[in-house]
Amino acid sequence: MPGGPLGRLRGATNLGRGTAPTPGALECFLVVTGGELLEGAYPDGHTHFLTRTLRPLGVRCVGSLVVDDVRADMLAALHFATNRAPLVLVTGGLGPTPNDITRETLSEFTGIPLHEDETALAELERRFGQSRDQLRANLRRQCLVPERGGFLRNPAGTAVGLIFEHGRHTLVALPGPPRELQAMVRAELVPHLETRFGIHPFGASLTLRFVGVGQSQIAQTLQDEIRVPEDIVVTSLFEGSRVDFTFTARHDSPEERARLARLEAELRRRFEPYFYAADGSTLEAVVLRGLRARGVRLVLTEIATGGALAASLHGCPEAGEVLAGAWAVPGTTHLTSLWPHLRTGSPVALPPEARDRAWAEAAAKTAQATWSLVIGEGEAERGTGPVRLTLQAGDRWLTHRVTLRGTDASDRAALVTPVLDWLRRQLRELP
Repeated sequence: MPGGPLGRLRGATNLGRGTAPTPGALECFLVVTGGELLEGAYPDGHTHFLTRTLRPLGVRCVGSLVVDDVRADMLAALHFATNRAPLVLVTGGLGPTPNDITRETLSEFTGIPLHEDETALAELERRFGQSRDQLRANLRRQCLVPERGGFLRNPAGTAVGLIFEHGRHTLVALPGPPRELQAMVRAELVPHLETRFGIHPFGASLTLRFVGVGQSQIAQTLQDEIRVPEDIVVTSLFEGSRVDFTFTARHDSPEERARLARLEAELRRRFEPYFYAADGSTLEAVVLRGLRARGVRLVLTEIATGGALAASLHGCPEAGEVLAGAWAVPGTTHLTSLWPHLRTGSPVALPPEARDRAWAEAAAKTAQATWSLVIGEGEAERGTGPVRLTLQAGDRWLTHRVTLRGTDASDRAALVTPVLDWLRRQLRELP
């Protein structure tokens, strides 16, 4: 995935003819409940996780709705969802609080009564170390399951998942906490769907990662020039200027893998300057490996990025071998710890380019680094606008400019990708 963990991805889509139903795919609709989502307190991560997890198994999401924990709103969403797909997944509202009404609302919608399940109750007794008579009523309520359907064990919590078999529809309720939902999906829901609907993983798959090129440009090339075969499913994920394109065949065979290899070669030929990985590596890992291969020890001085670059590199295994140190400060006047190593007086009096070189040399000396990168201040009012990058790479000096569009944390973090892409390109071009 681009740029690290899943939570960093901003969008997902099928492309061109890939938006048509895949032959044999099971269609599903997601109903995500929670007033806190509608108020903007938390982002909806469930849709992303569920689609990313189930799509490779042949489960195609045809839509997703976020609704409040309100009976009328949930009933309306369920009516809409069941008109769109045979499988409906509902998240949240299974806990012990009064606004956890998913269980009762699904029972009302389907007309399927609830009963207290003996197995679920025994698991609750074991988890709390209490007999059923000692358990609070609101906890025991989590053991109510549909009479027609079943339930899914919760390996990470107390509320079981619910399965309502309602005519030609299957409605599944999953807990709201991400840790519980994700564990239940992997351990319980996927095996159930394999048995109930015969879903199975797709065949051979290929993911290509690009940076610095628009998703639409690659998509247009795939559609107009490369003409990907109809039986290969094409999906993409994007964040800023990082783009993943995944190509999945229906079967896994030497012939299918050869087809994907030819597709990879063609895309890499056309977009070679922007291509950075086909093995799942992040852009951060690719840059760090390139630096390690050159024997580079890198030190960072971050002003415009406020430490975001060092933080993004920190999670990579290669960071310990490559990063020699980092300073993150709100402005050049705060870099007083480097002053003793400067060959001049106060650097504030120097022209901007000379000042950044002075900082780079001082940081390299302090950290005993072979490369030193300074991400300077924004050159426009309030620190936005063009930002100077100054790189001392051995005896070479390189400069570049990237654009800071705002002053909040997300704007600063958005600079990480263009800075890494510039470093990646220097690693390819430097002798």
